Amino acid sequence: MSHKTRLLILGAGPTGLGAAMRAEALGLDWLILEAAPGPGGLAASFVDEQGFTWDLGGHVQFSHYPEFDRVMDAALGSRGWLTHERESWVRFRDRWVPYPFQSNLHRLSAEDCGRCLAGLRAAPGGTPRSFGDWMDRAFGEGISELFMRPYNFKVWGFPPEAMDCGWVGDRVAAPEMDTVLRAIETGEDNRSWGPNATFRFPKRGGTGAVWRAVAGGLPPERFRYSEGAVAVDPAGRAVRTRRGKDIQYDALISTVPLDSLARMCPCVPTAGAADRLRYTSTHVVGLGLNGQPPDALRGKCWMYFPGANSPYYRVTVFSHYSPHNVPKPGEQWSLMAEISETVHKPVDADTLLRETVRGLREDGLLPEETEILSTAHRFLPRGYPVPFLGRDQVVDPLLRAFETSGIYSRGRFGAWKYEVSNQDHSFMQGRECVDRIHTGGGPECEPTLHNPLSVNRR
Repeated sequence: MSHKTRLLILGAGPTGLGAAMRAEALGLDWLILEAAPGPGGLAASFVDEQGFTWDLGGHVQFSHYPEFDRVMDAALGSRGWLTHERESWVRFRDRWVPYPFQSNLHRLSAEDCGRCLAGLRAAPGGTPRSFGDWMDRAFGEGISELFMRPYNFKVWGFPPEAMDCGWVGDRVAAPEMDTVLRAIETGEDNRSWGPNATFRFPKRGGTGAVWRAVAGGLPPERFRYSEGAVAVDPAGRAVRTRRGKDIQYDALISTVPLDSLARMCPCVPTAGAADRLRYTSTHVVGLGLNGQPPDALRGKCWMYFPGANSPYYRVTVFSHYSPHNVPKPGEQWSLMAEISETVHKPVDADTLLRETVRGLREDGLLPEETEILSTAHRFLPRGYPVPFLGRDQVVDPLLRAFETSGIYSRGRFGAWKYEVSNQDHSFMQGRECVDRIHTGGGPECEPTLHNPLSVNRR
């Protein structure tokens, strides 16, 4: 027997929940299918066997939207959040350099500082052809070769010349010569850049606690967990679930990866182009530790690592986000490392934990005498959508083709737009899409997806 709903939503992550909240507020008939046993998607959390809490990557809460802030406030209440001033650093050679690297060259050796400054002065500017070309034109040879290129390969796992640069916008701090020179002259750090200079984090339960609370505020009968979609019939406006059930819909919001959606309904025009989409996989390695962090880490939130000596590109002192991320606050602490994997950057999962511990010791994050109480390793087949060269020429026609069939692909991997894939962006993509469907409007109803530069400048 088939079920019929006005709005069918695939996925109960931030995008799907944003859509569900808006549909509920508008009085629409809606239903969510979620392949996992609970909500959150890539923003879920888990507790390991020793009682340490982990996120699926380095998530923090900050926002470009008053609407999102109000939902977050309501989800956990005023006492459910901890607020932090960002302490973000780059480990470069044997030094700690405040983030952003390019604004704190005075922290480098005289030789490296001189090389970076000379390159910055000689940077040609102009219109870049790729992400790699953008680095060279914006930063010059020194910063590009010492930091930007090695770090970004560790993050993306693709040659920067194979990546577009239209996504950059306000996500990377552009170097300002006056600021750089003033810091060199005074020795003062520049740390306040970026929208997440202040952020908040749930007191208990990790980031996943937010989305469990959001889902818990909606009618439970409208959620079908552990029941993902396996096929979509655009002509018949129906979805076949993993359990063999058919669900009919008037409109479908899909948050599953765009290439997976294309495989579920290959009859949609241009669906074959989804084979050109590129993405990273992510390994999250967590270490639950006895005692207290070393003095070098006190106050630090997360750190970036361009060096080839370690597998990770980012490490978070996760116990700093909340003392309740460890089972015995005050007596234990935790580190969470993120490692990317692609066809260009393979990872040996069998040796990854050992290599991560070795790197953490070499980088001064994990003293030899520190007792490791717990280890956790999660592999995420999809970490980040890669903004490859020609991305918009592939993605935008795909999205339009699905929309013609009443299917709206949204979210981090649904829309494949890295520049609007944070939690606030994803939530608002779902909310704005429901408004578009409800009013019968066009792309102007979805500024997050269609005007990301404007949104990110808020």
